[in-house]
Amino acid sequence: MLNFLGLYVFDRGIAVYSGSVIDVFARVDVSEEAVRSTLTRMTSRGLLAKHRNGRKVYFGLTPRATDVLRDGERRIWQRGAVNRDWDGTWTLVGFSLPEGRRGERHDLRTQLQWAGFGPVQNGLWIAPGTHDVTEVVEGLGLAGNVTVFTAQHAKPTEAADLARRAFDTTAIAARYQDFLTRWREPDDSLPDDLARQLLLHADWLDLVRQDPHLPAELLAADWPAIEAEELFQALATRYVETATPIAAAAIESVDVGAV
Repeated sequence: MLNFLGLYVFDRGIAVYSGSVIDVFARVDVSEEAVRSTLTRMTSRGLLAKHRNGRKVYFGLTPRATDVLRDGERRIWQRGAVNRDWDGTWTLVGFSLPEGRRGERHDLRTQLQWAGFGPVQNGLWIAPGTHDVTEVVEGLGLAGNVTVFTAQHAKPTEAADLARRAFDTTAIAARYQDFLTRWREPDDSLPDDLARQLLLHADWLDLVRQDPHLPAELLAADWPAIEAEELFQALATRYVETATPIAAAAIESVDVGAV
C-alpha cells in the first residue's frame, strides 16, 4: 500500500477513490476485504485522510504519511544499496532497561533496527556512520535510559568483525539473491506491468529498509546488492513507461482541495 501511495499519490495533491485502490490491488491477488481493512487501519493511525465526494470515499495522504513516503523515496533513490562514503565512524547506543520494561525495550530495539543499527553485545547497538537517534529515543520517552556516542574501532577489534557480529550479512546477502532470482525474469503470470511495478517496488523497499547500509569496504567484492540495485533501477525505469498509462486508466482521483 505504501508503494502504491508513493507511486501514484505522493506529491500530487490528490485523493484516490477506494474502489480504484481495490481494483488495482486485485491485480496482485489482494482481496477487497484486506484493502478496506488496510485503508481503515492507516486512517486510524493518521496516515490517510478520508474525503467524500458524493457517495464515494477517497483517501489522501496526511503530513505523517508524506514524511514516511519521503523517507522511502530517499532510501530508494538517493542513499543507494551500498555505503561508499564511510568515514570509519560508528554510532553506538547503549541502554539498560529492567525486565519489567520489556515492552519499551522491544520498541527501542525495533526502532534501532529500522534506523540501521545492530546488536554488537547485550545492551549495545551500533551503526556505521553518524546517526541522530534523538527522535527515536525521545519519542519512546527513554532519554534517561540511553547513552549515545560516536567512536572508531581500535585494535584488536576489526571493523569487518564488528559488522559480522552486529549484522547477519549472510541473511542480508541471501535476501538480495532472492530478489535477483525473482526479478531477472519478471512473473508472466501477473496481469500487467502495473502489477509488476507494485510488487517490484514493494520487494525493493522491503530490502533496503532491512539493510543497515554497511560500508562497501567491509563487504565481499561480489556483494549482491550492487547487481540487485542495477536490476531494480532498470525495471523501475521500464515500468514508468509501461505501467503509468495503465494506472491512469485504472485510478480515479480528485484534487484534495475539491472534496
